[in-house]
Amino acid sequence: MTRFAFIIHPISARDVARKYPAAKWFPDSWIEAFLKLKHPMILSKIEGIQSITGAKTEGWFIGCPLTPRQMVGGSLPLEFVYGRILECAEIAKKEGAELIGLGAFTSVVGDGGITIAERSPIAVTTGNSYTVATAIEGTVKACHDIGFDTAESTLAVVGATGAIGKTCAKILGPKFARTYVIGRDLARAQDVAGEVRNAIGTVELDVLRQADAVISVTSSDAAIILPEHLKPGSVVCDVARPRDVSVRVGKERPDVLVIEGGVVSVPGEVNFNFNFGFPPKTAYACMSETMMLALDGRAENFTLDKDVSVEQVEETRMLLLASPTRKTA
Repeated sequence: MTRFAFIIHPISARDVARKYPAAKWFPDSWIEAFLKLKHPMILSKIEGIQSITGAKTEGWFIGCPLTPRQMVGGSLPLEFVYGRILECAEIAKKEGAELIGLGAFTSVVGDGGITIAERSPIAVTTGNSYTVATAIEGTVKACHDIGFDTAESTLAVVGATGAIGKTCAKILGPKFARTYVIGRDLARAQDVAGEVRNAIGTVELDVLRQADAVISVTSSDAAIILPEHLKPGSVVCDVARPRDVSVRVGKERPDVLVIEGGVVSVPGEVNFNFNFGFPPKTAYACMSETMMLALDGRAENFTLDKDVSVEQVEETRMLLLASPTRKTA
């Protein structure tokens, strides 16, 4: 059995109150100072994963006690952050894991896992290839279910200058008549648009009013897509964590279909022994890529770097079709 580990971390300083209730009475700066002093730890053991062919795996959630602002916001030196992530890998190896997945913001620190993989005692993946694959498949299925033809429709990808968004635009854009590539930096958005047929690069969210389908995958720490941004009858696949789509959309726009991207069913009688807010037996796609590799006995570096290539996504999809994990999508 090939075992795995997966790194999770607090999405905000306020999130720390889930484990330490007293934290809600302290300012964020105090909480982050406390987190800086803490070391990674095992949060739970993951049990019961079994494919339809009988292949099994088990693993561990390992907590990295740093917030996104500490990891990518510049409040801590990059080498310090690398050190904490590598501590997670050392813990995983000690428990018997041969592969570790970089969850949430640990996957975008520095060079997107390359340096971590070079220094890690076990194999590393970010899980981004499977995240792209599920976002694309979910969006296409939702469009077909609603009944509009993608070849005559408009797509918008929010956060398209990031690893996941860029690859979503490259793969899904050619299926649509027009694509808006939306990023924080206009020049970078236009560069990505140059790689996609009939695409326009922009920084303006107002163009969402023209989009029939939207994939959003930013690294924002707050909701950026509001009810007034969306076209009636549109489909929105929200891949971001924390969510890009405001909760107001669900309350005020019954004419819009919002689906969660990057969420899959895990085979077997899985018990995560940890509540991250999902229904039983479901997990993020990035977690599932790590599990999938473990089920296939592939303790190897897989999805790394700031870019996710089209070839990597296709390899992941083929791996799903050919492997014991083909029922996880």
